[in-house]
Amino acid sequence: MLLSASDYEGLPSPADAAQARLGFERWQEAAAETTDAPLAAFMRELAADAAGHRLLAALFGNSPFLTHSALHEPDLLRPIVQQGADATFAEVLAGLNRDLASATPDRASLMRILRIAKRRVALLVAIADIAGWWDLAQVTGALSDFADRALAAAVAHLLRAAAARGDTELVSEDDPAAQSGLIVLAVGKLGARELNYSSDIDLIVLYDGERSRYTGRRSPAQFFVRVAQELVGLMQERTVEGYVFRTDLRLRPDPGSTPPALSTMAALTYYEAAGQNWERAALIKARPVAGDLAAGRAFLAELTPFLWRKSLDFAAVQDIHSIKRQINAHRGGGRIAILGHDVKLGRGGIREIEFFVQTQQLIWGGRVPALRTPATLAALAALEAGGRINATALREMSEAYRFLRRIEHRLQMVEDAQTHALPADTAGLARLAAFLGFAGADALAGALERQLRTVESHYAQLFEEAPSLSGPGNLVFTGIADDPETLATLGRLGFAEPAAVAAMVRGWHHGRYRPTRSQRARELLTELVPALLAAFGASPNPDTALLRFDQFLARLPAGVQLFSLLYKNGALLHLLAEIMAAGPRIAGELARRPALLDAVLAEGFFDPPPPRETLATEFERTLEGARSYEEALDLARRFVAERKFQIGVQLLRARIDGDRAGAAFADVAETAIAGLLPRVEAAFAESHGTVEGGALVVLGLGKLGSREMTVTSDLDLILVYDAPVGIEASCGRKPLPVSTYYTRLSQRLINALTALTAAGNLYEVDMRLRPSGAKGPVASSLEAFERYHNELAWTWEQMALTRARVVAGDHALGARVMARVRAVLTRPREPDQLVVDVADMRRRMKEQHRKPSAWDVKHRRGGLIDIEFIAQYLQLRESARVPAVLKQNTQDALGALAEAGALPREAAGRLSATLTLWHGVQGLVKLTAEEPFDEAAAPPALKLLLARGLRAADFDTLKRQMMASADDARLCYGKLIDEPAQKARARRNLSPTPFPSAEETPAS
Repeated sequence: MLLSASDYEGLPSPADAAQARLGFERWQEAAAETTDAPLAAFMRELAADAAGHRLLAALFGNSPFLTHSALHEPDLLRPIVQQGADATFAEVLAGLNRDLASATPDRASLMRILRIAKRRVALLVAIADIAGWWDLAQVTGALSDFADRALAAAVAHLLRAAAARGDTELVSEDDPAAQSGLIVLAVGKLGARELNYSSDIDLIVLYDGERSRYTGRRSPAQFFVRVAQELVGLMQERTVEGYVFRTDLRLRPDPGSTPPALSTMAALTYYEAAGQNWERAALIKARPVAGDLAAGRAFLAELTPFLWRKSLDFAAVQDIHSIKRQINAHRGGGRIAILGHDVKLGRGGIREIEFFVQTQQLIWGGRVPALRTPATLAALAALEAGGRINATALREMSEAYRFLRRIEHRLQMVEDAQTHALPADTAGLARLAAFLGFAGADALAGALERQLRTVESHYAQLFEEAPSLSGPGNLVFTGIADDPETLATLGRLGFAEPAAVAAMVRGWHHGRYRPTRSQRARELLTELVPALLAAFGASPNPDTALLRFDQFLARLPAGVQLFSLLYKNGALLHLLAEIMAAGPRIAGELARRPALLDAVLAEGFFDPPPPRETLATEFERTLEGARSYEEALDLARRFVAERKFQIGVQLLRARIDGDRAGAAFADVAETAIAGLLPRVEAAFAESHGTVEGGALVVLGLGKLGSREMTVTSDLDLILVYDAPVGIEASCGRKPLPVSTYYTRLSQRLINALTALTAAGNLYEVDMRLRPSGAKGPVASSLEAFERYHNELAWTWEQMALTRARVVAGDHALGARVMARVRAVLTRPREPDQLVVDVADMRRRMKEQHRKPSAWDVKHRRGGLIDIEFIAQYLQLRESARVPAVLKQNTQDALGALAEAGALPREAAGRLSATLTLWHGVQGLVKLTAEEPFDEAAAPPALKLLLARGLRAADFDTLKRQMMASADDARLCYGKLIDEPAQKARARRNLSPTPFPSAEETPAS
């Protein structure tokens, strides 16, 4: 042996004696089985020698991977112990060069050559490291040198193979990569020549289209993508000989949406337009390692203005600070748990040292070229030389970096695993301590905690005047991989799928959406994200809410204004989170119309809904600036959308109940109809003139007529016109007969209400309540309207007529129409036939909705229809006696009926309370949930929202309240309608009334 025993004094003792004994047994067996006599003799001699025995014990007793490597490469140990590690490493590289040059290998041969060489390098480096022969720079430098050589060999092979296929031309057979246009950049550890023991290699594969010599049939882009994919396969595919390096291409520009290889032009465009400061930090370590090295250097030179800025504005400095501020840094106050601690990503770990260096390099490197060094230790020295840190920080951070990297290497040597986490149990920590040469687990833990706290202290002081961006833990969304501490933080914030949330936020930072493509927008977003995540995490359904916000963000035209607004207005941010969590309907509306958020900032957004007169004034003011009919329609849609959104938010926040929301929704609809009708008439008159003395009115029925609308209600309308006797046609340049004129005018109004424009649509319109239903004319003359309801109308049509009221049109004609309506409704009726007709109509509707869910509060027994039928039946029965019972609103009708003695006051009170409950349930469900509402699938947050909005203690209490109310209303309906109808049939032998087909009648 050429090396003395003192050369082995630094070797650790075996952590596992049994494992060491087994290793020696396998070593002796391997010596006995080899046919190389000198090698067998060496193996026995090494095991018998005191120093050699100690070396083998350090391998066998601490690392299954190194045991396996030594048994496969025993001949490598001979030059190591005879010549030393430096000479042996040089010989390994020389042997690799000889193997590659002896004959141009095929793919399989190349893969075998590289993998065997990697195994020999791994064994050599491990021995030099654990024996203390090499310092950190030599260890990482040797690993990096081999990676460079392996990549160069793989690229040369791929380009030669491409040339053989006729896909490219080679300038030099000896150097295929020269002037090829193919650029392989190393970033991360390899770029800085700091590769750790089991490190991935981070690459960016580019091609320079102008330098490329591609001659194939496909596009250059397809060719270079294939090269990149094949390069990854050559490096990381596992064979019986193992692998070379796990290879990661995710540090390329926007990896989620770009191919594995992209052009230098595309990369430069990305960095200039959407590059982030963390990408600048990554590119500090970039260097060309394979391919066209000259093209690689030229590309990096073009990146200089992006990477090293001569001056930085305040916002950019803050964004660079944020790389550090997103990490939950303490100044010695928090406890560091050693067991399971991640020495790379955890508190006080390697990453904090790297960020400590890189953030300062980014700020000052544009002005101080000496700071542009990629190596961490050299950069620390440059920062101290430049006066950016003091000598103590340099000494302590450098010492900690070496210490932590040494632990990192030992962790990885055990099984050749890319791990940075300490063992989670004391026994495992004790084994690691032995491998590192510590007396025991406590000694290692004490030394490690001191180093971690040192790093933590220096790191926490960096930019300490800046507010934290970490929240209750790390919130790091730089880079491409999930930060474990960030995932834990997101979990604590309330998110069920932290990895999906982290990927979403990274996508924003990558500029995937238009609002996040400007540098200023991303800087603001960085500042906003912690508050945003906290607000959404506190919402009833965090993951779904954030997903809806993502969809909202995707539709925005720009982001700076919104992000500034949310950053300065925490209440607005919490409201946005609440809206997004509330349910798909209101969140979807906001996603479709992001401008609705502006309405929240308007004065009085949370004030009670204004009266109709105020709405009408605001509507006219909104439309008065319209330059065309089409623009007026768009403005009307925006007005209605904003008002409906306002009502929805107030209902969501329980500022108004279902009854008040229903009236407010109806007021908005009435305002739109009344405001659009004159404009429709004016536009129609341009072609067809007017009917002299004629007039048109719009009757609202159903939920519009009763002012009980929901956010999704359509409009039940009847249009009635009248013209003087003797007027047969309009007076325009294209005159129309009176009936045709009003039919077309009515259709034009319906189109104005229903047409889908760039601003969306207003309402769906249902005309089936007009005389003769779906088969009748769109507009009826006053005479025809009166005749139909006096002679032909079904009972259910007259029930519907109890809700009729004029919502737009000529006031004089409106008064005449309502007088006719009142005359129809106050006509005496035969009581038995009336109650039978009403009961039969309810029976028919029940057959159409055989099994309504408990949440279908419209059709369930004891639901809205039962209560509405009670009110409408009693109004038709009693109105001839007491006309005052005629009220369009159901609540008002119940009160009037009680006042007239037609309904017991106690029953009216109970029905009124139930009606309020049903309006509240229906309003919230339609606002927040997809229909039909599925209780089993509804998230707990939505159930909580419903209970809170309806002032119930909890969801189960709400269900019990609904059941009791429905039972009471059902019994009331039975006493007032079902039982009297049965007696009337028996008494008068009345047969069920035939009804029109379902297509001709509305659902209620």
